[in-house]
Amino acid sequence: MRTLGKLAMDFRTLGALASTALGALALLVSPAHAQTKVGTTMAQFLKIEPSARIIAMGNAGVSLPGGIDAAWYNPAALASEEAITVLFSHGEWFADIGHDYVAGAFPMGRWGISSLTVTSLRSGDMDVRTVTQPLGTGERFSVASLAVGLGYALPITDRFSAGGRISYVQETIWNSAFQTVTFDFGTLYSVSDRGLRLGASLTNFGTQGRYDGRDLHFLYDNDPDINGDNSSLPGERFTDAFSLPVMFRVGVGYPVRLSQASILTLAADAFHPSDNAESMSLGAEYEFRDFVALRAGYQNLFLVDSEVGVTAGGGLHGDLSEYTYRIDYAWADHGRLGGTHRFSLGFEF
Repeated sequence: MRTLGKLAMDFRTLGALASTALGALALLVSPAHAQTKVGTTMAQFLKIEPSARIIAMGNAGVSLPGGIDAAWYNPAALASEEAITVLFSHGEWFADIGHDYVAGAFPMGRWGISSLTVTSLRSGDMDVRTVTQPLGTGERFSVASLAVGLGYALPITDRFSAGGRISYVQETIWNSAFQTVTFDFGTLYSVSDRGLRLGASLTNFGTQGRYDGRDLHFLYDNDPDINGDNSSLPGERFTDAFSLPVMFRVGVGYPVRLSQASILTLAADAFHPSDNAESMSLGAEYEFRDFVALRAGYQNLFLVDSEVGVTAGGGLHGDLSEYTYRIDYAWADHGRLGGTHRFSLGFEF
């Protein structure tokens, strides 16, 4: 009788979750043709996902208790870390742009888990071109973006955890730059032991930013029709202030034990960005003997004019003397722009 009662409770829980999911799906589909506000935020590099593991799962990572891998999507995921962990990630972005990400998690006993993250995006050198010199002036410039974050997560109970992160963000174009600070918050809840998980996060919440620097300074003549006046007065161009790409995520994840040696993890995320319409991503991960993993997913379902779609990848996980390692690869389709490749290497000590 207890077993039947437990099964009935599980079915009621799944039914309620299914109803919630269908309701969320209806909300996602209905505003798909609304104004998206694309191009109205700055620091777009903050939206580039670093984890090859979760990228291969369609970026559906807000409900995954993957520790350092999932912490970018949900700071509360750090609460599952029990050892010092580091992650190195490199992405081959468009037009030879390089994206690099380094993260470290440091358990502090009953005080929780702290983390340090560094994100870098560099364009490489480009020719300076003007209207009068379209073939180049002989000068070179570059675009560089940097974000340094400090995170913290705490397991409130054995099933519920919360976390946050504060980041310093800087973006530089030649001799001009802007700086700002962002905040991330997240929660993660396990409905049952080794069962359904619910996650939610708010990322890139911060103040507006504007560019300033030497490239915006100039000299001018207040009245060129007057002889003898100062023709080299200092001036400055003021740029508009723009908001950051705030993202709200909510998602579910469910691990299915297929056998003693294999497990299938299913995940679904819904996104509400400040600079685009709502969408949804789906992902799956198949692990065998906690050694090899195969992953696939689909990004941004229901997003009008989306250039992303299918994702795929895999990884290896193993032990080497006193530490464990994880190697992951992901490929993501970006439509007319082609595909991108991401590589991650993680160590746990």
